[in-house]
Amino acid sequence: MAEGKTLERSQIEEKYKWNLAVMFENDQAWEKALNSLDDKAKELTGYAGKLSQSPAVLREFLDKKESLDRVMEDVYCYASCRQSEDLRQQQAQVMYQKAMGKYVQISSALSFFEPELLKMSDQKLEEFKNAPEMKGYEHDMDDLIRQKPHTLSEAEEKLMSGFEEMAMAPGDTADMLQDADMKFDPITLSDGSTREVTGSNYILLQSDPDREVREKAFHSYYKGYKEHINTFTSTYSANVKADAFKARTRHFDSARQMSLFASGIPLSVYDGLIDTVHKYMPAMYRYVALRKKILGLDELHYYDVYAPLAGDIKETYTYEQAKQMVLDAVKPLGEEYQKNVQRAYDERWIDVYPNVGKSGGAYSTGTYDSNPYIMTNFTGTLDSVSTIAHEMGHSQHTLLACTHQPPHYANYTLFVAEIASTVNENLLIEQLLSQTTDPKRRLYLLNQYLEGFKGTVYRQTMFAEFEKLAHEEVEKGGALSAQYLNDLYAGLVKQYFGDDLVMDDEVQYEWARIPHFYRSFYVYVYATGYSSAVALSEAILKEGQPAVKRYLEFLSAGSSMYPLDELKHGGVDLSTNAPIEQALQKFKRIVEEAEKAYDQIKKEK
Repeated sequence: MAEGKTLERSQIEEKYKWNLAVMFENDQAWEKALNSLDDKAKELTGYAGKLSQSPAVLREFLDKKESLDRVMEDVYCYASCRQSEDLRQQQAQVMYQKAMGKYVQISSALSFFEPELLKMSDQKLEEFKNAPEMKGYEHDMDDLIRQKPHTLSEAEEKLMSGFEEMAMAPGDTADMLQDADMKFDPITLSDGSTREVTGSNYILLQSDPDREVREKAFHSYYKGYKEHINTFTSTYSANVKADAFKARTRHFDSARQMSLFASGIPLSVYDGLIDTVHKYMPAMYRYVALRKKILGLDELHYYDVYAPLAGDIKETYTYEQAKQMVLDAVKPLGEEYQKNVQRAYDERWIDVYPNVGKSGGAYSTGTYDSNPYIMTNFTGTLDSVSTIAHEMGHSQHTLLACTHQPPHYANYTLFVAEIASTVNENLLIEQLLSQTTDPKRRLYLLNQYLEGFKGTVYRQTMFAEFEKLAHEEVEKGGALSAQYLNDLYAGLVKQYFGDDLVMDDEVQYEWARIPHFYRSFYVYVYATGYSSAVALSEAILKEGQPAVKRYLEFLSAGSSMYPLDELKHGGVDLSTNAPIEQALQKFKRIVEEAEKAYDQIKKEK
């Protein structure tokens, strides 16, 4: 790869591009599959009004729907991947739009399915569930029966469907305001140079080793949010009110209960997370104090919390080195897991390098009938290596679920989605720590670990608590004013970061820039998932094969059982606070290690 230059896709060697031919040989084959969906969907609509006739008729419908779903999944995935390759490609854009349009059209045509089943009596649903013809669908039927008390009449469901579209408007408005309309003042540095401040580069600016850059970017950025805080208050308040309305209409006690119900998660898991993190606030305060000490600051401000602690370590890796590092890191997961990682390399599951027009970031995707795929933009940093480990975790989770489950149970739930990826990241850091005694490098690696905890456990739990309190305020008849939201958020930041953090005035406006708040009660799964991954990776490294066996069985379960049951089978019981405790005890130990590494660096100077 050429240094410092982003290549056109045509200039990148084939071995560094994913092989989408596993799904479709070419775009023409994709088009043929897309067009075949209409006939399949038409046949299925003929079952409307007949599903309750007998278990045999229902199973016939489900088998045919599964066949359609598998083709639809391939059609959508292929178009999405093709679009990611180069967003300037008109053909790929059209393909993606066609796939999305077909998905919406077919989903609408088959929307009679669940309401029709839910019209049946509880007794008849149980009889269908236990019929020999429905073998393999028992969990799906249980879940359907569980939803019945919260399902409305056909006419009401149609009204709610229209309301759901309108309920997305506040989030869409906030996104447009942030991404399209808001402008931030450029910053002028003491050397006379200027830097642009945007929503996309703000976090990079906050990670800059130069404190002047961080401070001025911080003030510029939140000046923009302060100027629009009343608009953000209006959009977020509308979002919370919509959640409260939906919950009442669907006979839930709260919006939070409604959100967690979908995955069968009791409120005690959410509350237990917050309570346990509160218990371990002193460990976070200790990390904040260490950060202040390492940075040599009299005052630690909010614009210092992302500053690098070992900024002069500039390690780079080739892609070949990165591949081996990931392969070595997952060795504790066994030979078969390693073989499947090697397959990802050999069979070109990965689209490796950035190219002009390529989507930013990284993701893992794939279908039941294809191998998983990984899109990344490898630049040679440790973060790039960690990204491969992360996305490989997702891909191996997908591979194992698809290998061991039928198609209707092959997709795992959001609640467990980030666990396999984080286990791999943790194994990578543990592997790298085991290979070095140099205190400066150890501090660098330990800080990577600590930042993962800070950003994913503490910060996401703080967000979860903000959502909980804001929704409770509306549900008891209160109003969300800008002052209320600002004070609530500033108070939580103070509680979670402690007295060593100077509370700049701008901190109170940060809630307005968090897009996750418009997807209510979602962020907590980052914290529970990260904690579960820490518990699992610790068990894998300490226990060996028994823990590995449990873990791989968990990855193989797909959605064949509720997520808490899957995790319990894997060795993590989130019906108790023990896994969160275990993760935060690990955080405390890493802080202690980082303190020792820093003390050693000071002694050696």
